[in-house]
Parts: sequence; structure tokens; C-alpha cells
Amino acid sequence: MAKIRNFKGLRPAKDLAAKICELPYDVVSSVEAKSIAKGNKYSFFHISKPEIDLPKGTDVHDASVYKSGKKTLDSFIKKGFMFQDEESRFYLYSQVMDGRTQTGLVACVSIDDYLEDRIKKHELTREDKELDRTAHLDQLNANTGPVFLFFHEDGTKKGLFERTLEVKPEYDITTDDGVRHIFRVITDDQTINEFVKAFSDTTLYIADGHHRAASAVRVGTERRKKTPGYTGNEEFNWFLGVIFPHDQLRIMPYNRAVQDLNGMGKIEFFEKVALSFTISKSGPKTPYSVRSFSMYIDGEWFTLAPKFDVSSDPVEGLDVQILQKKLLDPILGIKDPRKDERIEFIGGIRGAGELEKLVNSGDFAVAFSMYPTTIEQLIEVSDSGKTMPPKSTWFEPKLRSGLVLHLL
Repeated sequence: MAKIRNFKGLRPAKDLAAKICELPYDVVSSVEAKSIAKGNKYSFFHISKPEIDLPKGTDVHDASVYKSGKKTLDSFIKKGFMFQDEESRFYLYSQVMDGRTQTGLVACVSIDDYLEDRIKKHELTREDKELDRTAHLDQLNANTGPVFLFFHEDGTKKGLFERTLEVKPEYDITTDDGVRHIFRVITDDQTINEFVKAFSDTTLYIADGHHRAASAVRVGTERRKKTPGYTGNEEFNWFLGVIFPHDQLRIMPYNRAVQDLNGMGKIEFFEKVALSFTISKSGPKTPYSVRSFSMYIDGEWFTLAPKFDVSSDPVEGLDVQILQKKLLDPILGIKDPRKDERIEFIGGIRGAGELEKLVNSGDFAVAFSMYPTTIEQLIEVSDSGKTMPPKSTWFEPKLRSGLVLHLL
């Protein structure tokens, strides 16, 4: 099964952790990152999104962008903003949001386990995004952001995690979004060995960070080609992850908004929707259960429920797939949600109010509030070797980048 390994983490100086750590590179735009990092020379966005320090209009995929990131990372190390642990460690990363805590083990995982499907995926990657992170990772010679992983907790690792939580935190910070981040360094060799043994028969699943994982694997396999006689112990054979118990995680919905009704008026649109769904007026803004949908149009909320038998297939039975196959595609003409510019995906963290705002503005005609995909559904899809439709899951809170890096 999946292997994990301790590593010599590159970490912030204790008094700079709060100033350095930032959201993952892929959840903010370059403009947003530039605004957030303004006036903060320690912001990790100078490393993870280095285009913010280059002239306006610079192609984000230009070689100068990655070179700028490398230069900044080197300067962080040289100036003592970050330092590398002298011995290989594991780390424990806890996040507290809205009174709920999730704690994951920070470790390196094997690119072979990814290639041989012992690390399960549920999402397709886009080549342009994958190539971008590959170039970034290769130039900086580091995993700058962890992959968000989880395992099915059957109770066998619970005691080990609880015991390790007794270690005094190295960092304990609260970010601007109100999320508390607690980071512990595991130095005890016995505990490290226990974690390695405990995960030796465990399947890992990617929750978030498919492009980070795929890029790390690309870099590792390319370096293998350039390293005849590689042993498998070289750092490029491993990439950075945070591994959480499945029962601590929270998936939020990925809601949808469409700019127009595909040439129809409201009455015709409702008539077509009613062929496949029962429509109830004044429904809740968020669905109460799977296989129901809340729809906002013309200032009113409606509840949609399928009239048809829902497939038992793990993908076809997902709410996002039902909506796509039965409404977005045949009625609204959204054939490829990955490319169609008429559809917008809104993370559930922004709430139903954001959907109302979009439609009320006149820029969108209709919005759909989804019931979140469950962790059990994600596991079932991953185990079946299939992939979810785009924008099926939204995990909160996000892992902060910059708390620890893995150098290749």
C-alpha cells in the first residue's frame, strides 16, 4: 500500500510564520495575490505566484516568472526568513474553523504510489495548469504547496494522532479568514516509525491538489530519466502532502450560475425543466439532501427533485452529474462546463447569497445551489477508477502554503 516518509522541512522562522503563509496559489488570481502581498515582503505569494513582482502584462508562464520565484525563495533562506530542519521529521497540521478541527500528518508520499494508483484520484488535470506547476516546481526545486490527502479512518490511527497532539505547537496562528492553524514538529523517532508502520497498509485519496500531485510526478519521472541508477530514495521520488482522517473533513458544495436561458423565456424554460424535475416554489436556498437542487431565478427560489430513477453508477448518481446531464446540457446548452464561458462555478464558502447577488445583478439568469458531494461518494468514485465531473467538491479550510516546504 502507500508509503510515507519523513523529510527535512523548510519552514518559516517562528516570528514570521503568520506573515509568510498564504492561501494556495490556485484559489486566488494574480491580481488578488498582488493586492494581498502588497506591503508584505514576507508573503509566500512572492514565491508561489511570482508574477506579482514582475511588470504588468508579463505572461504568467514566461520563464522569468519561475526564475523570480526561485530568486525569492533563495533570498528567504539566505536572510533567515526560512530555515531547513537538520533532521528528517514528520509534522502535524491542525486547522480550526467554525469550531471544527481537522488534523493531518505532513509527510512525503511516493510518486510510484501515485503512478500505480495506490494514491487515488477523482479529478482530471488540465495540461496547461499541470505544465505551469511543473515548470515552477522544477525551477524552484521544491514542493512549495502540499497536496491535500486523506485516508479512511477505521480507528486504528486515532490513538497515534491523539498522542501526537500533546506535542507543543511550533506555530499557532489565526489568519484573516478566522481559521486557526496549529503546526507541530514530530521529533521522536519512535513516533515517526509508528506513523510509517501505521500507514503501510493504507490507501490514500487526493482531496485537493491534483495538479500539484501530477506536476510533482512529472518532475520526478523526468529526473529519473536524467539520473541513471537512481535508488528511489532521492527526494524527487517523493512529494509533499498533508494526510487527514476522512471523518474530520468537510466538503462544501460547488454551486453553478448560468448567464442566460439559452434563448428561451422563463415560461419555456420552466416547461422544459418540468419534464424531468418536479418544481416547488419557495424552496430552501440550500438543498436538505442529495438529489435535490435549489434554483434561483427572477428573485425567487425553487426546489427541483428528479422525476426519473437515478443511476446507481458512482459518477452518474452524483448531483453535479444529474444537473449537467438532465438540465445544463440538454436545456441550457452547456455542453462542456470546463470550457463554456456562460457558466460560473461558485464555491460553497460564498453561500447562497452570492448566487442571489449574481442573478439580481442581471449578469446571470439562473443559479443552482447544490447539496455537497459526500466524502463516501468521493471514495466510491476514486475506488472505481473513475473521475468526477469538473467542480464537484470544495474543501474548506484550505491548506496554507509556506508553513513547510519539501526541497528536492
